[in-house]
Amino acid sequence: MSPPAPRILMTTDAVGGVWTYATGLALALCRRGHEVALVTLGPPPRRDQMERLRLAAGPTVEVTDLALEWMDPEGNDMARAAGRLRRLVDRFEPDIIHLNGFREATYGFAPPSLVVAHSCVGSWWRACRPNRPLDASWQPYLRHAASGLDAADAWAAPTAAYRGWLEAHYRPRRSGHAIWNGVAVAPAATDKQPFILAAGRLWDEAKNIAAVAAVASALDWPVRLAGPTKSPNGSSGKVARGLVVLGAVPHAEMIAQMRRASIFVAPALYEPFGLTVLEAALCGCALILSDIPTFRELWDGAALFVGPRDAGALAHALRRLCADAVLRAKLVRAAQARARRYSLDAMLDDYRCLYGTLHGRRADIRTGGAQPAMELGA
Repeated sequence: MSPPAPRILMTTDAVGGVWTYATGLALALCRRGHEVALVTLGPPPRRDQMERLRLAAGPTVEVTDLALEWMDPEGNDMARAAGRLRRLVDRFEPDIIHLNGFREATYGFAPPSLVVAHSCVGSWWRACRPNRPLDASWQPYLRHAASGLDAADAWAAPTAAYRGWLEAHYRPRRSGHAIWNGVAVAPAATDKQPFILAAGRLWDEAKNIAAVAAVASALDWPVRLAGPTKSPNGSSGKVARGLVVLGAVPHAEMIAQMRRASIFVAPALYEPFGLTVLEAALCGCALILSDIPTFRELWDGAALFVGPRDAGALAHALRRLCADAVLRAKLVRAAQARARRYSLDAMLDDYRCLYGTLHGRRADIRTGGAQPAMELGA
């Protein structure tokens, strides 16, 4: 008889792509026989975000008001968060704690912990504001991020490029794993329409939506933008002329827009993975992406690339792709073929392998046995 699947307690937030990643992984784990408790930090999930979790065999969900680390850079909420999360661990009794953030790994949990680094302020700042030093107020955040990577029993990043940045700048005591993200988006026979789609938080400099807005009026096709315009702290991004702003749409509507759009553009200054790009590829969009290391790792040969700060190159690439149906079709085929590498099943298998190694290693520590080597990566 096979041993029971490890019980997983997983933290997440509902602000961006981490929610798509965490809920997709949690549901897939439940289908493979794992019990999963999903604990939200930061602003609560919207009603439409919770819809996909309302399954009898899905994860249990604990919504908290604990601060996200990038919304609490000085760590003022850490003591309260540590107490709350320890109580949840005692109640759920997980075998593995999967943390989609850094500092929670420093809270001294008894079960083995895995940190998955989806983003960090240090790398965001370096990409978005390269000529400005990071404000001193962020130093506690950076220390907590480094301590979390050191405290975790293992850590991972969604691309090898981003893992390399973290290793170079935080210098954790153990090497990380690169596990590509994955999604499950079913193909649909939807007629493509002549419009360009961009997606992202309008208020986030990293998404660089302003670059699309700057050239939208010079394009023959309309540009639609899907994504929230208001940040969690209440500030709003500037809505530029030339964009049809759809706002924060439910995930199902986002997929529907992607299935209709002919081109998807992501001019990001910074993107450790980019789940929306993957979803757009699966939905049959031709891709225009910024030429940054993570996008090159994932999509080289399957997209047009432009410098993220080169407005002229972006406008030229968009005009070229709007006018060339043959090139669009070629890029669609290449992107869909590449996207099959980044399946939900492949991601699930990699994480289950890593969970099993951590679970087995902790059991060996308790019994005095040998610790197996951890060899996993993209």
